[in-house]
Amino acid sequence: MKLVELHDRAMELAAGVVNGVRPEQLDLPTPCAGWTLRRLLEHCVGQHRGFAAAARGAGPDLALFADAPVGPDPAEAFRRTGTELTAAFRAAAAADRPLWLPEIRDGAPFPLAQAVGFHLLDTLVHGWDVAAALGAPEELVAAVDGDDALVGALLAVTEAVPNTPEARAPGRAFRPGLQPGAADGRFDRALALLGRDPGWKAQGS
Repeated sequence: MKLVELHDRAMELAAGVVNGVRPEQLDLPTPCAGWTLRRLLEHCVGQHRGFAAAARGAGPDLALFADAPVGPDPAEAFRRTGTELTAAFRAAAAADRPLWLPEIRDGAPFPLAQAVGFHLLDTLVHGWDVAAALGAPEELVAAVDGDDALVGALLAVTEAVPNTPEARAPGRAFRPGLQPGAADGRFDRALALLGRDPGWKAQGS
């Protein structure tokens, strides 16, 4: 299966999780330290818009990736911008167009497959962040672990993310990697390698 199609599957799974978010839950804490659920979803929608602009040929403009308000219906904003992104990725694949991703590197653009892989990782990990904030990540974890092609693509991208002090310093996208548990599944392994505790729960829950 092509990576763009696997990304479509990742977006479908993440959108299914976000569909369960209720307005009164937007102030819940998430595994992203200091981020509420609203802040996390604003980041996701901003990334959808930024990657879509890059897939359409935009240059290295950081402003295109800015967090975006999700309004009174965050699930609708997530689905709408996610649909726009998947269409932009398909068009970029047809044109074999590289993508400028200034948040990652302000230099030569990335090959399409690498850029799609970055966002596939972001989509699944932030989908898990949302599910964990809601207290029910098990269904998403099982769905990803049950899709060999999808979880294989996730691990391939995850294992290529540098795990150096410089790359995992405060303020960077990921915290220092954790040691995966021997009994953990493949999605849990990816989460641990990216510095997330697969057993994370909000304090007091």
